[in-house]
Amino acid sequence: MRFPIGATKEVLQGLANAVIEGDEDSAREWAKRSIELGIDPLVAIREGLMAGMRVVGERFANMEIFLPEVLLAADAMKTALEILEPLIVEEEREKFTIGRVVIGTIEGDIHDIGKNIVAMMLKANGFDVVDIGVDVPPEEFILKAEEAKADIIAVSALLSTSLPYVEDLIRLLEGKGLRDKYRVMVGGGAITREYAQKIGADGYGEDAEEAVQVAKRLIGRG
Repeated sequence: MRFPIGATKEVLQGLANAVIEGDEDSAREWAKRSIELGIDPLVAIREGLMAGMRVVGERFANMEIFLPEVLLAADAMKTALEILEPLIVEEEREKFTIGRVVIGTIEGDIHDIGKNIVAMMLKANGFDVVDIGVDVPPEEFILKAEEAKADIIAVSALLSTSLPYVEDLIRLLEGKGLRDKYRVMVGGGAITREYAQKIGADGYGEDAEEAVQVAKRLIGRG
């Protein structure tokens, strides 16, 4: 079905603006509108939602906006994705995806705000992200990475008491002969760049923007 180019641009800009403004209702309506016009859902996601989220990420990195605005943007993007993603056939999803990441907060820690922002920014940059939640044992990270055929395991830790489990994850990978199969990136309030190097992690992201760049570099796309 053919549809007006101007209408398509309007919808894509509407999706981007909804994310930038953190407006869930608007994101939902523009997502439905894109379906009505027959716009490829991948185009709607890539050129609409992700374009908006990249603007949010840049503004956050430049301290033009702050965490509450980023969370609202992430919620708006999630709302639209829930409508658009089920319409994407697997073959097209594979063409669009640049890499697959399993992400979670390590055992002993239930904080998820930072993890959620990183997950959303990774999605906005073409990664297929499997979010396995919080308080996740090291063994579960490996199990989910195997199931998802992941390229990267991303670990968040805000509490210093949970740090031993981060190192346990890397040692488990080594013990199972899987260390070379996955790139491990770490981040969160309890983790420093020095600690990441000490335990043998492949990458460290101080914030969501750096995490995206590190993930791209780890798969040879940065």
